[in-house]
Amino acid sequence: MKFRGRVWKFGPDIDTDRIIPARYLNTSDPAELAKHCMEDADPEFVAKMRPGDIILADKNFGCGSSREHAPIAIKAAGVSCVIARSFARIFYRNAFNMGLPIFECPEAFDGIEEGDEVEVDAGTGRIRNLTRGTEFRAAPIPPFMQELIADGGLMAHIAKRAAKG
Repeated sequence: MKFRGRVWKFGPDIDTDRIIPARYLNTSDPAELAKHCMEDADPEFVAKMRPGDIILADKNFGCGSSREHAPIAIKAAGVSCVIARSFARIFYRNAFNMGLPIFECPEAFDGIEEGDEVEVDAGTGRIRNLTRGTEFRAAPIPPFMQELIADGGLMAHIAKRAAKG
C-alpha cells in the first residue's frame, strides 16, 4: 500500500475543530464534511488540494474532541494519508477505525516543505521526499491494519468478514 502526493503542511496542535469546525457537525455525511476539511486552519485547503495529496503536521495533530468526524472529513476530502510528528491518541485510534492511514515520524516535519512530492510505503514505513531526494522512517502499518484501511475502516472490514461467513 503506497501513497503519493503533494504535501500540505500545518503547525502544532491542530485540533479537531480546525480539521472540521463544529458548526458543520449537524451532519455525518462524508461528502458534506469534506467540503469544510481544514477550513479553520486554511480556508482554501479544499480548493487547493488534489486527491491523493498528503497532510504533514507538527506535534499533537487531532487533539481536542473524540469525534470521528475529523478523520472522516480528511479521508472524504481525498487526502491519502497524514504524517505528523505526533498524534493525539484518540485521533490516532479514530483514524484507523475510519480507514485513514496515518504515520508518526518526528523527523519528516523538518525535512519536508509544503508542495514537495512525497511517497509513503505503508508496509515499510518509508517516506520518500521525491522533490528533495531525502528519506524518513515511520513505523510500518502491519498487514492486518492495511487490510482494515483497504476495506474502508473497521466497520466496513467487520461487515466484509461477516459476509464471508
